[in-house]
Amino acid sequence: MLEYDIAKLSCGHCVRAVTEAVQEVDPAAQVQVDLARKHVSIQTQAEAERVLAALVEAGYPPSVPSAPSASA
Repeated sequence: MLEYDIAKLSCGHCVRAVTEAVQEVDPAAQVQVDLARKHVSIQTQAEAERVLAALVEAGYPPSVPSAPSASA
């Protein structure tokens, strides 16, 4: 599961836009949005990089990933 904080989340339109962006990458993805926390949980088989790129392209870049990122 992917976990992101997105500062721009503020309304139902934002929820719809984020959900549609993720589902363009993976139509079977399950997207849960917590507007109060400005947090998104995504259950997907798609690569995290593709999901992140879709969110950025839709205008909702994650401000701080909630999940630890892998470092090389």
